[in-house]
Amino acid sequence: MIQRLAILGVGLIGGSLARALKKVGHCQEIIGWGHQRDSLDKALALGVIDRATTSLAEAVAEADVVVLATPVGVMADLFKAMAPHLRAETTVTDVGSTKGSVVEAAQAAFPVLPKGFVPGHPIAGTEKNGVEASFAELFQKRRVIITPVASSDRQAVATVRAMWLATGAEVVEMEVRHHDEVLAATSHLPHVLAFALVDSLARMDTSEEIFKFAAGGFRDFTRIASSDPTMWRDICLANDNAIVAVIDRFREDLEMLREAIKRDDSDKLLEVFGRAKRARDKWCG
Repeated sequence: MIQRLAILGVGLIGGSLARALKKVGHCQEIIGWGHQRDSLDKALALGVIDRATTSLAEAVAEADVVVLATPVGVMADLFKAMAPHLRAETTVTDVGSTKGSVVEAAQAAFPVLPKGFVPGHPIAGTEKNGVEASFAELFQKRRVIITPVASSDRQAVATVRAMWLATGAEVVEMEVRHHDEVLAATSHLPHVLAFALVDSLARMDTSEEIFKFAAGGFRDFTRIASSDPTMWRDICLANDNAIVAVIDRFREDLEMLREAIKRDDSDKLLEVFGRAKRARDKWCG
């Protein structure tokens, strides 16, 4: 059980983590930190957190576990600001969608990485934002990847693992670089494609008619284009090499399909579509 947990950024992910841990009694007290007092007051009113502060020093100095639940683009500044106030025995983790950039930010902020530093990433979320969108069941039966570094203390790893298990998640460990390569393909590329498709169609002369007659398939495919643009800009910049590599691979495959359609190559289209259906039915059915 965590005695005192500080969540830096009480939005969808941070708020859902707080709700889930409160539901099972895994935390004695949850401190919420943020820049905007009105958002913190909303989290207090909803019962998501027990205490709120806009003082980062106060939040981390009193915490046994600190969770950075902010966009990856601001984590470097947070690490620098919290470094002088963090106790040596405190466990520090995050929920960022990229891990290499988070580790680099921590290395730049601390003379030596804290033994309690254990990066993490819950593979869960919705296209909605804010603490009002949070719910305790968000992580149930979802995977959470933790990526311990060489200096990570075994007890800190166990603490982070137990925290996520308490939410109902499945916890797996992965090397930092491999995490970023895998997520570039499975999460980052789909978001880039969804944003690009909606933007491309929105700029067509017939955009109003296109969206008016869009069916369920279009809404399902593009749902994630309603995600926070700032957050996804930060993710793309933080994991640029891996994302560019997977975009290049996808561009080659898309060009192959373009040529198959242009040549009326029925066999090639059926081969690709059939292979894709079998793969998705196997892994996502």
